[in-house]
Amino acid sequence: MATDRLIELVRSELKATTSGLPLYKRLKAAIEAAILSNALRAGAVLPGERVLADTLSLSRVTVRKALALLEEEGFLNRRHGFKTEVGSRVEKSLSTLTSFSEDIIARGLVPGCIWISKQISRPSPTEMMALGVAGNSNVVRMKRIRTADGVPIAVEISAVPVRFLPSVDLVKDSLYEALEARGFLPQRAIQRMRSRAASAEDAQHLHCDPGAPLLMTERRCFLADGQIVEYCESRYKGDVYDFVFELQR
Repeated sequence: MATDRLIELVRSELKATTSGLPLYKRLKAAIEAAILSNALRAGAVLPGERVLADTLSLSRVTVRKALALLEEEGFLNRRHGFKTEVGSRVEKSLSTLTSFSEDIIARGLVPGCIWISKQISRPSPTEMMALGVAGNSNVVRMKRIRTADGVPIAVEISAVPVRFLPSVDLVKDSLYEALEARGFLPQRAIQRMRSRAASAEDAQHLHCDPGAPLLMTERRCFLADGQIVEYCESRYKGDVYDFVFELQR
């Protein structure tokens, strides 16, 4: 989006917002509205603080406070020495078993992946336990960066016993499409989550700082007959992924 168009959009939102909120919160709401409406898409670069302040007739303090709130809530990504970009925040319900691609498409974004490796090998001790396979068996192990509109938001490592997926060439962009084509689409899953700091490798793949907070999930997926078809470890950027729970009494 061109700077002039963005400024006009934000200026229009500011004029439409006449509440008693402080000016920096009104500016934050105006930029947020542009992001939520997809007028500002993931990866779009915002003008600098000085440009926003001058063109909107605001103080730099007001602009800085608004951008800080947006960054805190995951709408913007700002790194020292780099430009300010629109983040790619995704909501993930934990009550439904869906693939990464399905989650991204439901958000109105385009899913993608950057393959790091695809290979057939012996299972690791963790994979042996999670999949219930012997150490001398083989698994298809896939490591990739998952993207939304081209923006990296997760690193994913999946392992599938070869009896369900005999060749790495069967998987293009979607593992679940490959499993469904063979009649082995997962029907339920058990998932656990914990936090971890980004390693140097994670930081390189996810374009974040080493030590940045990541949300790590470990998921075991089952067929209808109870067989374990996949073990998946995913590391999500903490500022772009929201996990949503539905609770009932």
